Amino acid sequence: MASPSEDLEGESYFMREIEKRDGSCLRIKQCSKGDVGCVVWDAAIVLAKYLETEQFYQPSEGINTWANKTVLELGAGTGVVGLMAATLGARVTVTDLEDLQPLLELNIRDHLPLVRTGSVKAKVLKWGGDVTEFLPPPDFLLMADCIYYEQSVEPLVKTLRDLAGPQTRVLCCYEQRTMGKNPEVEKRFFELLLQDFEAEEIPLEKQDPEYSSEDIHILLLRSRAS
Repeated sequence: MASPSEDLEGESYFMREIEKRDGSCLRIKQCSKGDVGCVVWDAAIVLAKYLETEQFYQPSEGINTWANKTVLELGAGTGVVGLMAATLGARVTVTDLEDLQPLLELNIRDHLPLVRTGSVKAKVLKWGGDVTEFLPPPDFLLMADCIYYEQSVEPLVKTLRDLAGPQTRVLCCYEQRTMGKNPEVEKRFFELLLQDFEAEEIPLEKQDPEYSSEDIHILLLRSRAS
């Protein structure tokens, strides 16, 4: 739940808390003013919690898929998904547009005490643009609720294609919406995406039992070039 607003650095923020399996807590600041990237969406929480399910992370058994892996998050917004990966030991770069950088940096600073073996930094990345500085391809690409603007579909798919190498695993989480142009946008995204990627849907039983929903889908994507 969001906590009452607080005034920090001249802005008003709301807090969203996500408890981790180890008992620690991500306390993500959301900005009360700004675009869709300023809030924590449910799909982002579903994906963040999926990252610490047993198939990826069982420290008592010596299993940690994320340790030392390179992770790039697209459309990071508040940074909750990338921050979860960083606290699990990944080397993370969270990316979004220029106007989201202050919020990303703020949430990164707040969570550095939880990032013990991993790392996290924020960078600007405009979909469809040059991705040279983010290469070689990361081990994982993460994206949550990035399918919403019609004009951003082609640039997003291009960026995925440019960033994903033969071994890159892409985890795409999105909430299926039926209002307005959402179905058309979603259809166009997958028409373009499946030209270059193979997609496998993660069943609900493999997701976090508390943080999952029939309306929110997680896909594992792999480049067809692999």
